[in-house]
Amino acid sequence: MSLGTIGINFSYVISAGLFVFGLKLLSSPATARRSNLLSALGMLVAIIATLLASGLALKWIIIGVAIGTVIGLFGAYLVKMTAMPEMVALFNGFGGLSSLLLAWSEYHQNPSGSLFIAAVTMLSVFIGGVTFTGSMVAWGKLSGKINQKPIIFTNQHLLNAAILLGAVACSVLFTFYPSPPIGYILFILVMLVSLGFGVTSTIPIGGADMPVVISLLNRYSGLAACAAGFVVHNNILIVAGALVGASGIILTRIMCKAMNRSLANVLFSGFGQGSTKSSGEEGPKGEVKPASAEDVYYILEAADSVAIVPGYGLAVAQAQHVVKELGDLLEANGTEVVYAIHPVAGRMPGHMNVLLAEANVPYDQLVEMDEINPRMETIDVCVVIGANDVVNPAAVHEEGSPIYGMPIIETYRAKTVIVLKRSMNPGFAGIENALFYEENTRMYFGDAKASIQALIAEFKGGAS
Repeated sequence: MSLGTIGINFSYVISAGLFVFGLKLLSSPATARRSNLLSALGMLVAIIATLLASGLALKWIIIGVAIGTVIGLFGAYLVKMTAMPEMVALFNGFGGLSSLLLAWSEYHQNPSGSLFIAAVTMLSVFIGGVTFTGSMVAWGKLSGKINQKPIIFTNQHLLNAAILLGAVACSVLFTFYPSPPIGYILFILVMLVSLGFGVTSTIPIGGADMPVVISLLNRYSGLAACAAGFVVHNNILIVAGALVGASGIILTRIMCKAMNRSLANVLFSGFGQGSTKSSGEEGPKGEVKPASAEDVYYILEAADSVAIVPGYGLAVAQAQHVVKELGDLLEANGTEVVYAIHPVAGRMPGHMNVLLAEANVPYDQLVEMDEINPRMETIDVCVVIGANDVVNPAAVHEEGSPIYGMPIIETYRAKTVIVLKRSMNPGFAGIENALFYEENTRMYFGDAKASIQALIAEFKGGAS
């Protein structure tokens, strides 16, 4: 083995170590930024080592890194925090597409491979194709370019089953007969079928399930990359793909648990298409009690403890910074402030954590659902900002509700609940929120950012 080969393999070992250590650091918000930097460094080392091993001149590598850096910075500064879920969906999709194209390129150059290589080529193509088009559909639903409600038609499951069986049949035939022209025809068929299956398997899934879908597509992109690594005989691609696939599986299970639903239920139930009623024909009973900025100010000013529950409405209004300012004013008033985070609040895993971290909310003030619920009855005021389904008491009390059994932040048990919302419209699940009609709830209508700014003005006016 030459010194060059040893150096390349050693670089791959360093990259793999950085990936694993980076994943470990993601377990805490305090170390998440360092994790991203280490993982990015590991990927940079792996890419440079691979390109050098392929014989590419160093100057072209530098030019490529420079171009990629500019594009990355451009995207980082222009993409709004509210668009992060869409960007993650696009990243997953392009990851799947790159695996598909890599397998296609390798097969085009070496069409007569071994049985194993033919099998992993099909895996890379099929999973990569499904990931690409599935992610594009997810991106469309998240960005509002495609209807967020499930798109369901007659015999949809039968069509998906037929597509999947066709893909399996073509893949098996390709594995045994990879040589052109039959092999190439089968290859193209599997590629087209995978692209179609990505669309037909994703359109029945509603907006309420997007956190799970994003996690699942992340898993797919990793598995596609891992298979592509076997195709091109690249160890670091195998390792990186396996890590992404494994972490995607874990994250998908966490998201499903947070929604009290199985993965099969998410993929095949068409959740989110139902009525705007929580259960029955009449929906929640009670009277909605609106509150003004002055009313809310007096409630908060007298509170000893406040739990702020962020939701997607906070992201839409870009209200994370004013929420932090309000929290600081409450603390200056002697109030204990915490931020209660539901695992599927927002449109992707960790969405609320990212937004609050951007506003420099202290990590020790972020509390998980399982931590806040046991002490909810001791909380003087819960301030719900744009959250809907994740605080709906129907999940606990109404067996006929589509969300019954889903773990929620039990805000209804707090002494007083203030809900900041633009209107009474339902959330992604498409059902009315019984919390809005609870006796201890006050509705503070308006844009979240403008409403909180009004509260801040009341606090500053009251203090002067």
